Amino acid sequence: MAAALEPPHLHFPFTLPLVIPRGMQSKLTIRLAPRSVLGAALAAFTLASLSACAGGTEGKDVAYVARDVESLYAEAQRRLNRGNTLQAAALFDEVERQHPYSPWARRAQLMSAFSYYTARDYNKAIQNAQRFLSIHPGNKDAPYAYYLIALSYYEQISDVNRDQKITEQAQTALREVNRRFPQTEYAADARLKLDLVADHLAGKEMEIGRHYQRMGLWLAADMRFRNVVEKFDTTSHTPEALYRLCESSLALGVPQEAVKYAAVLGANYPGNEWYERAFKLVNRHAEGVTAS
Repeated sequence: MAAALEPPHLHFPFTLPLVIPRGMQSKLTIRLAPRSVLGAALAAFTLASLSACAGGTEGKDVAYVARDVESLYAEAQRRLNRGNTLQAAALFDEVERQHPYSPWARRAQLMSAFSYYTARDYNKAIQNAQRFLSIHPGNKDAPYAYYLIALSYYEQISDVNRDQKITEQAQTALREVNRRFPQTEYAADARLKLDLVADHLAGKEMEIGRHYQRMGLWLAADMRFRNVVEKFDTTSHTPEALYRLCESSLALGVPQEAVKYAAVLGANYPGNEWYERAFKLVNRHAEGVTAS
């Protein structure tokens, strides 16, 4: 479930081109320092780059070296541009550690979260984005931080055969993005993903319900299929859930309920294969019965 997430749209007094790993296009512009300061910063950056290139590889710890904030941030950005995402994240963290009261520290927090997300270290991405929000709740980049948290959960959604706790966390986080920032591009994407998440959760309920049916646990199965119809009625699983409710109702000795579910199927999904199966089922086992 890859998401085309871009870095936060941070704004600084001077632009630096950015190449995002994994083929993602960037809209990020980075402001460094005025030209007079930039010369010194670039000189320091060059020395730091030479020493780093000697043995720096992805995954190694970044040794502590006291540096001015501009060159440290530029080095972190360079690592990110080259695809060394974990090293970039460590260096963005270092910006905050060495210069906690600098405006760069705030920028580095969010860039660190993005770097961890790009490296698929979703837990650290969530932690850093949440930390950014706890310190800067009203910042203009807060929508991006909320969206990054939601995507970090969303990327971890597993197949329906496994526990769906992460799926539920993704749903909660995506709803939060939509609730807080309904007019943003992040909310628009969150709404699309919420539909996919709902379909996934409904699929899990269906899988459990079918398992209960095979075990002859008809009441337990009935409850699962009801969950799909009541909580996930806009998903692709609803027609089958209604058919399975026909089956469960007949097995439980409540043919009136089976006829009712078949009627709902016919009214909402005429011509659907599940309605055709339900129609045959109730005609065979509940002929002449009136819906409850």
